[in-house]
Amino acid sequence: MTAHLTFLDVTKRFGAVEVLATPFNLSIARNEFMVFLGPSGCGKTTLMRMIGGLDTPTTGQILLDGVPAGRPDWRRGMVFQSYSSFPWLTVAENVAFGMRYRNDLSESEKLARCDHYLDLVGLYEFSDAYPNQVSGGMRQRVAIARTLAAGSGVLLMDEPFGALDAQRREQLQIELRRIQRRDAKTIVFVTHDVEEAVFLADRVIVFSKRPARVVAEIDVRSRLGENRTLEMRDGVEFFALRNEVLGLVRASAAEEP
Repeated sequence: MTAHLTFLDVTKRFGAVEVLATPFNLSIARNEFMVFLGPSGCGKTTLMRMIGGLDTPTTGQILLDGVPAGRPDWRRGMVFQSYSSFPWLTVAENVAFGMRYRNDLSESEKLARCDHYLDLVGLYEFSDAYPNQVSGGMRQRVAIARTLAAGSGVLLMDEPFGALDAQRREQLQIELRRIQRRDAKTIVFVTHDVEEAVFLADRVIVFSKRPARVVAEIDVRSRLGENRTLEMRDGVEFFALRNEVLGLVRASAAEEP
């Protein structure tokens, strides 16, 4: 598979604080679902921000389609754990905002995409509400819908489902896998939830405590296949892999700095 994102000898420090001390190398294929998993504060979000162009490596490079990724642009859509709605826009206007540079879409097509993703995240009936009129979990769903509607080839998602109830979280996990396969999205997903990581990922990278290093790389797709259903979570194979990854995370968190 063709590399879509490539890390070449990337390190990162903030002053005296080392986030990535060991040079980090990784290739992420086009249309791959990559999950970064590790202890809180280990540097997962910093890696995500560097992919998105919000931070820069101290040394090394991050390449997008073989050239330096550079500053943020429409090719990389980002959803972060914190709510990121524009308070002066309605819910529907927030979702449509993600398509403002899509000159290849007519206004009617943008409206149809907006309605589709609002319905997907269960917010269609709140289209005309403002962010301060809906809950925190709903505002996070607005951010998810906006990013999906924008149509970026790379989706960067940092704990995007953390504020959602269990039923909505499961629904969006299933839908995110479906969108990825249908629209050929490359997804980099940060979580500390082991079950979520195993359920979503093609590959999981497990990181140590800060300064982060790679503890393990797990090829989930070769063990669970590409199709994911809620029923498979009760299966022996899923349970065994979940426990294997959980053991790696626990061992990593218990390491002496």
